[in-house]
Amino acid sequence: MRVVATAGHVDHGKSTLVRALTGMEPDRWAEERRRGMTIDLGFAWTTLPGDDEPVAFVDVPGHERFVTQMLAGVGPVPATMFVVAADSGWMPQSTEHLDALDALGVRDGLLVVTRSDLADPELARDEALEHLAESSLGRLPAVCVSGASGIGLPDLRAALSSLVGGLPAPDVDADVRLWVDRAFTVRGAGTVVTGTLGAGTVRVGDELALGSRSVTVRGIQALGETVDPVRAVARVALNLRGVGLDEVGRGDALTTPGRWLRSDVVDVRVGPPRGASTAVDLPRQVMLHVGSAAVAARVRPLSLEPGATRTVRLTLREPLPLRPGDHALLRDPGAHRVLGGVTVLDVRPPALRRRGAARARAGELAATAGVPDARDELARRRLMRRDDLVALGASVPADVPAAGGWLVDASWLSSLADRLVAAVARHTEEQPLDAGLPAKAAAQALDLPEPRLLDLVLAEPGASSLIAAGGRVRPRDAGGLPDAVRAAVATVRSDLAEAPFAAPEAGRLAELGLRTRELGAAVKAGALLKVGDGIYLAPDAADVALARLADLPSPFTLSEARQALGTTRRVAVPLLEYLAKHGRTRRDEEGRHSLR
Repeated sequence: MRVVATAGHVDHGKSTLVRALTGMEPDRWAEERRRGMTIDLGFAWTTLPGDDEPVAFVDVPGHERFVTQMLAGVGPVPATMFVVAADSGWMPQSTEHLDALDALGVRDGLLVVTRSDLADPELARDEALEHLAESSLGRLPAVCVSGASGIGLPDLRAALSSLVGGLPAPDVDADVRLWVDRAFTVRGAGTVVTGTLGAGTVRVGDELALGSRSVTVRGIQALGETVDPVRAVARVALNLRGVGLDEVGRGDALTTPGRWLRSDVVDVRVGPPRGASTAVDLPRQVMLHVGSAAVAARVRPLSLEPGATRTVRLTLREPLPLRPGDHALLRDPGAHRVLGGVTVLDVRPPALRRRGAARARAGELAATAGVPDARDELARRRLMRRDDLVALGASVPADVPAAGGWLVDASWLSSLADRLVAAVARHTEEQPLDAGLPAKAAAQALDLPEPRLLDLVLAEPGASSLIAAGGRVRPRDAGGLPDAVRAAVATVRSDLAEAPFAAPEAGRLAELGLRTRELGAAVKAGALLKVGDGIYLAPDAADVALARLADLPSPFTLSEARQALGTTRRVAVPLLEYLAKHGRTRRDEEGRHSLR
């Protein structure tokens, strides 16, 4: 299916034209038919000659009071059928509709001059083509018709077939974002929403996100028929389970769960309105139109220099599922004018707290194309969650440094390594007996949200002088201990080399200057092993003990263990308790021991 939206001034025959092309009534409300004026979105479809794929039309109102409805219909649609009446020519709402299409960046369309039986259409056609040429639509093909008499309809159908045949192929594997343009209930079925599916595929049973909640697709219709699945581009009606009619409406979006970021603060680039060479000064309050949504927004300019574009921060009254590269428009509803087209640049912008931060931010965004790119996003943000990057619509390269669900800009890691070396050195100087900087404190010093990211920093050449052990980061060569303590520990280790289980007495430790703090630092640094109060052995004492105990018949007694280890009861008792506590031996009811 292909989808085309109408555009043009009120009472120029848009609905009549759709009715003539499709044989269907696009005006859904009795008031519309009574007044002969479209006031809400209408929908109809047909199959063009020689074309197997149907074309659906979104018929939009042309009156100035219903511009919001018009934008809701045009926003998600890739092409337009712009309608001008031969007996009226170009009119004010023709201008506003064209301004909107231009701001949204619509590039594919067709000019249709209606009521050609009432006046010579050439003057209206030529005037309209001049206006259109100044917009994103450029030079369009034109067809002169009469919806009432049928004059020119065969040519129009051929032109429409050419238009839709040249539209870009949709990405049916893309993440779904269906902007809702209508919601209603069906007896026995529940809530139904309609919209234009511009990309992706929807299947019965799919779970979709509606804001922060999840809803299930229980049925799908397209062009009045039940289908499963439905692929873009298509006009669809989804029967939803898990949501009431009062909980969904025009402007809401159904999205693939976990693949879109909802944001109420976005940085955008605003282009000039059609016909202007520089971006206009924006009022403080504007309306942002994107998809079928119209949301009030507060404007904060990031740069005040005049130019063809302007970078601003928008604070939205309601969060929207947006991505970098999305196109939207800003409108001043009070003045009834389009202020310019918008390209979304960032949906997770940093806070602007310091003086000059806004200007610096504008400079940072100046080179941003507005196309989601993993490396560019990481270069600007330095690190971000993998899920957030995917939700921006970017593919994550395999070689991006990652840990704990976070991604890090590779070029930033080297500076983090320098900062980590400095943080460890500062900690060692301030607390020489505290063997190394705790991993959590190291992560905080580097503003890292996840301690596991330290592994990436330690792998950098600039951090080669550091080592992580026991939940701490310490200098690799110093062992994390002051020189005097390392020398005293080395003496103890030398004594233990000859008699591994002859733990030094308290007096010997004090003689060497190893008091409670020094001994605690040695244990944290992995230079000594504490097996009990006042009992310190070499770090490998547990393994050596197990090797000797393995030669004993199992189970064995405390006395047998003491003799095998060549030590005293003072050491044997806490050592066996240590081994049992760490699951390396077990003790039976009779107090005998065996290896696990």
